[in-house]
Amino acid sequence: MDKELFAKRINALLLIFVLMGGIIGYRLLKKQVFEHGEYLAKAESQYIVKKDIPAKRGVIYSSDMYPLATNMQTFQIIVTPRQVSQKSETASKLANALGMEEKDIFDRINNNKYYIPPLKKKLSEQEGQKIADLKLKGILVMPESIRFYPEKQMASQLLGFVDASGDGRYGFEGYYNDELKGVIGEVHGQKDTRGRIFDIDAKSDPQNGSDFVLTIDRNIQMQVEDVLARAVEGFKADSGSVVINEPKTGKILAMANFPTYDPNEYNKVAKDDQGFFNNATVNDAWEPGSVFKPLIMAAAINENLIEPETEKVFGSSVRVDNYEIRTSTKEAYGRETMTQVLENSDNVAMVWISELLGKEKMYKYLRDFGFGRKSGIELSTESTGTVTDYKKWSESQRATVSFGQGITTTPLQILSAIGAIANKGVLMQPYLVHKKINFDKKEEVRQPKEVARVLTEDTSIKVADMMVSVVENGHGKRAGVKGYRVAGKTGTAQVTAPGGGYYKDRHIGSFVGFAPAENPRFAMLVRLNNPKNVDWAESSAAPTFGEIAKWLLDYFQVAPTEN
Repeated sequence: MDKELFAKRINALLLIFVLMGGIIGYRLLKKQVFEHGEYLAKAESQYIVKKDIPAKRGVIYSSDMYPLATNMQTFQIIVTPRQVSQKSETASKLANALGMEEKDIFDRINNNKYYIPPLKKKLSEQEGQKIADLKLKGILVMPESIRFYPEKQMASQLLGFVDASGDGRYGFEGYYNDELKGVIGEVHGQKDTRGRIFDIDAKSDPQNGSDFVLTIDRNIQMQVEDVLARAVEGFKADSGSVVINEPKTGKILAMANFPTYDPNEYNKVAKDDQGFFNNATVNDAWEPGSVFKPLIMAAAINENLIEPETEKVFGSSVRVDNYEIRTSTKEAYGRETMTQVLENSDNVAMVWISELLGKEKMYKYLRDFGFGRKSGIELSTESTGTVTDYKKWSESQRATVSFGQGITTTPLQILSAIGAIANKGVLMQPYLVHKKINFDKKEEVRQPKEVARVLTEDTSIKVADMMVSVVENGHGKRAGVKGYRVAGKTGTAQVTAPGGGYYKDRHIGSFVGFAPAENPRFAMLVRLNNPKNVDWAESSAAPTFGEIAKWLLDYFQVAPTEN
């Protein structure tokens, strides 16, 4: 062989060996140096484990410390099909013990998977023990903590629910989810070949969620829900709401809606009915109608533009812009005092009052009363309602706002505003939390909060007396309670139709008021959506208010002041 050729081949082989050595060296450097941390972590994961320790979700109590939302330990059946050798026999035994179809169980476990969704959940301890006693291979009985609502449907839209992932949805559960949920703990240690921890290196205990004591009085809530359900069904309404507060503090005593649902079985609510999850007292804004009139009347009195005894003659209609506004009866009331304007619920007179006030002052009082913004109540999905800036108002909108059209509000907003009249002119922030009990058992007690003084005390007393006259002499007679001075106002509101205008065959009946008028223990709003066998709120919402008011005055042991 040519020596020169031989030398070239040797050099080529040497080059190949050098290149291969360089590649191998680079890969070793990469694995041992650059990727050392990654491979070390993988190696450690074979014998080092980190497990979460779940935190206990906080309990929600009523004002008398009765649990409205708590936790309950149940059991679930976990199957590892790969470990089940006698699948047919196992399915048969499980079917008898669980009350399930044998074929359904067999179809689910007849495979070699390591995991399938739990065969059944929410079993009692006795039911779980029954399965455990069968000692079936590949079948585990695992404890689980679930959210439990002892009173079922009571206050469900207020409370909300906890979903399958452990998160609060809607209502109070949704608003305070992070604080109720707490913080999970962790345990770090070494595990054996079976995955059991045998040497704990570090541990952080879970921080259980905070408990909350609400202002809700359970007895009042139960009574209100009973009366409301009967009213909705009796008046053939689509739905209804009642919210009650303490005017001097703003705390909510009851908050009810109907129809409702059971948060223990929230998943059984049909997709078309999931509007039930929303709390209509804070979520469902509507044009309130005549329950709004005392507020505009109060603004005009507060501005020294009128007095309760101020008289004027009013016709059956008035034209504003290109619109004709009429009284609800289409009849003229003639000469009226301002008190009689409220008694008769005279739209035409209210238009005149709005002219006296003007757009800017009207808008100022709307904002001062809390309309067009959230109240700050501790519930998710609260609506602000709609109050457009007065600079965008037409003269006709200024006129219609005076009797509760051209503006939308929630029941809670109306209640709070009327509560300011009951509270000598001071608007209080509505609230649900009496106190929070932290994981370390430290208590944070909520104090009432003044939002603003909207009216003078003198104005509020005058308007309260006018509202008493509405109940005694006007359309609110059926809201009265014998022996007591009840202040109130009816409202029969039109229902807006898609695309503008109003339905001719639908209405919303409401009544708002407080008692006793001279020293109110409660203020309340009742709203019934589209009652079908009555035409006016004086025949639906007013008697519903009266029934609850009588019960409340007895419950609070308020002595009668009149014969």
